[in-house]
Amino acid sequence: MNVNNSLSSLAKPFDNRIEWFSFFVLVAFVVTFPVLNATGVVSSFQVGVWGKYLCYAVLAMSLNMLWGYTGLLCLGQCLFFALGGYAFGMYLMLKIGVDPVYNTALPDFMDFQGYKELPPHWVPFENPVFAVFAAMAVPGLVAFIFGTLAFRSRIKGVYFSILTQAITYAATLLFFRNDFTFGGNNGFTDFKYLFGADIREESTTRALFIASGILLLVVYWGLAWLLKTKFGKVQRAIRDSENRVRFSGYSSTHFKVFIFVLSAIIAGLAGALYVPQAGIINPEEMKPSKGLDIVVWVAVGGRGTKFGPVIGAILISLLKGWSTRAYP
Repeated sequence: MNVNNSLSSLAKPFDNRIEWFSFFVLVAFVVTFPVLNATGVVSSFQVGVWGKYLCYAVLAMSLNMLWGYTGLLCLGQCLFFALGGYAFGMYLMLKIGVDPVYNTALPDFMDFQGYKELPPHWVPFENPVFAVFAAMAVPGLVAFIFGTLAFRSRIKGVYFSILTQAITYAATLLFFRNDFTFGGNNGFTDFKYLFGADIREESTTRALFIASGILLLVVYWGLAWLLKTKFGKVQRAIRDSENRVRFSGYSSTHFKVFIFVLSAIIAGLAGALYVPQAGIINPEEMKPSKGLDIVVWVAVGGRGTKFGPVIGAILISLLKGWSTRAYP
């Protein structure tokens, strides 16, 4: 595909008016909701809740890219989401400040376990730029290693799904261990500062919501553009008939590894934005049952559609929140 066609598809990634309308509805929501909060119409609590829903929507889109358009059902997408959250959560934990009881700047769980200084792998996370990079790199690296081994072995279908669920369960057990230096069962919580701003301030809550909205819009636009390129056509061809793709001279393994890594990076970014809004990250976020939740979001909203996963993630999250309050 030449450069002119690529630029044209980037400028016009949507195929019909409904897709354009859906995109502009998202834009309007991302712009107006913080304004309503600033004017007192919408509470900061609601802004925080909807900010998390936007992160869920991004997470659902990352799975839809893998399952809906490539035919790879990953039951461990929550693992990449949680890894991104843990990576950025490490930075947040190091900015809490000096503990008045132990008189150290170490995270509480390290004080409990008798640490006198930061473990070496924690030190780089004092830099926020490194933390953001790690939120993308760690999930991407895990996906690259696992994807390369799985796809080169021609593992697909239900076997691929079972393996992704198994590695997620193994990671969950690992993060539950107190000696793994990631807070064990309790994980990370009690965050106070984000890039120097008080995380409890209304302005910070609005900024996080806007950042989540921008990520959603960028991912939505980017995936729509990708589907209109030659790469996107090969991607859907792999879903429909992988053998024909290989017989046509394409390396389906390389395509699947790239898509798997890209979906993991997107999920990691969603997790990084989710953590400061949720105020906590622990191994519960990577349990296999969470991976099934994401599958339900995509299935309900519409697998293989652009806007469907957004609808599914928000609708199911709203229903879950309402039912939890109404029928505790």
